[in-house]
Amino acid sequence: MANEYKTPGVYIEEIPHLPPSIASVETAIPAFIGYTEKAQWKAPGDLLNKAWRIESMLEYELYFGNPDPEVGSLTVTFATVNGQTTATASVDETKRSKHLMYYSLQMFFINGGGPCWIVSVGSYTDDGGKIAVAKLTGDDATQSGGLFETAKINEITLLVFPDSTNIDTAANYYLLHTLAIQQCVDLKDRFVIMDIYHDVANKDVWRLDIINSDTTKGMRNILTGTTDHLNYAATYFPRIYTGIDFYYKTLVGDKLVDNDASIALVNAPDSLTTLDKLQKGHNALYFQAKAAVTDMEMLLPVASSMAGIYAQIDNARGVWKAPANVNIVNATRPLYLISTKEQEDLNVDPQDGKSVNVIRSFQGRGPAIVWGARTLAGNDNEWRYISVKRFFIMVEESVKNATQQFVFEPNDENTWVRVKSMIQNYLTQQWKAGALMGASVKEAFFVHVGLGETMTEQNVLEGYMIIQIGMAAVRPAEFIVLQFMHKLLSES
Repeated sequence: MANEYKTPGVYIEEIPHLPPSIASVETAIPAFIGYTEKAQWKAPGDLLNKAWRIESMLEYELYFGNPDPEVGSLTVTFATVNGQTTATASVDETKRSKHLMYYSLQMFFINGGGPCWIVSVGSYTDDGGKIAVAKLTGDDATQSGGLFETAKINEITLLVFPDSTNIDTAANYYLLHTLAIQQCVDLKDRFVIMDIYHDVANKDVWRLDIINSDTTKGMRNILTGTTDHLNYAATYFPRIYTGIDFYYKTLVGDKLVDNDASIALVNAPDSLTTLDKLQKGHNALYFQAKAAVTDMEMLLPVASSMAGIYAQIDNARGVWKAPANVNIVNATRPLYLISTKEQEDLNVDPQDGKSVNVIRSFQGRGPAIVWGARTLAGNDNEWRYISVKRFFIMVEESVKNATQQFVFEPNDENTWVRVKSMIQNYLTQQWKAGALMGASVKEAFFVHVGLGETMTEQNVLEGYMIIQIGMAAVRPAEFIVLQFMHKLLSES
């Protein structure tokens, strides 16, 4: 008997018959690494180079502040035709703030994002307003700050660098993401979302040249790694115009107000040069100019929006559903309109398999639709698709967490049966949910564990319990082929 009873009476003992269960880990908890206005919880700077969890823009503003104000990059141009004056706002991309963390977080939450982690690597005034790769990666000597901090948080499943598209060179940009991919390979529980690097100074270069040319700006020429590495990342192109408002406020006393003096005027009445001067005596034109600034489109990298879409689809359908054929909320159009013919060499790379997922516009369906679902290992039959890779990451991490309780348990048949039943029950749930193919569980997956099956006597003596799990994961219908033919009258 399990217990020794010493007084007369009736005793109840509950005998467990069900195996322990497995709970799926979260699949879309990104870490955003970049520059912020502040990094403060209780004291100034106490969150600098530390991972901090938030769940809303309100929390972000509380701990990390506001966007980097635009100064000298916004212009309003007036034009009068047939007595009608119109105001058009524009932005000089070469003079824009290079810090995009705040704006990117807005797109993340708008597109379905939820809990996430922020790593602030510095303020907007650090590094002369530039984006330093060393800050984003962290201190290599102490293994702290930036990317290194995210390795300490087990909950993180996605890595995004919102400011990274403003790094000075393509080589440094892809070096940063290579290090991020290496972290994914080491930890095997996360995935990198990245953009194609696109230098503002070369914004008019034909879009395919940026990717396929032999210049230093070609992603396929710079980003290196084997299939075992590249399947932990996906890249998107081009950037998107969004409805996010430009931030140009300044502090007056203890209040933030619009810095109208920072907005230049062209063809304004009375030769006025800045928006603040227009307010006196030209109220109608002033409000017209303000509306034009509000209506301006903001060009942003797409990676943060994709992190939100990953979260949205994971919550609504499941991680096994490809994050594609979805319109990006609050996106007005992609930077370039890409045709089906132009996308062919982006989606399928015959040489290195570094697939590029394209954002396209389809009339009547949406202005910015995600039209690709491949990892950077686009030629690999096992890890070609983002959804397959991320599903395996989820199962691997979930089973790993659940089997921790069996460490130091007797390595015998009783333990093996419990472990096998636990994993089989979990995978059966995934099969019923639609994550696995097959008409039966035997076709959908297998779980092997035991002496003579996955382990030798030597393995048992050395304390090894080896479990083999095979899954027939569903794959997206990327190519739907409709075959049409003439039906002859004689055919039945």
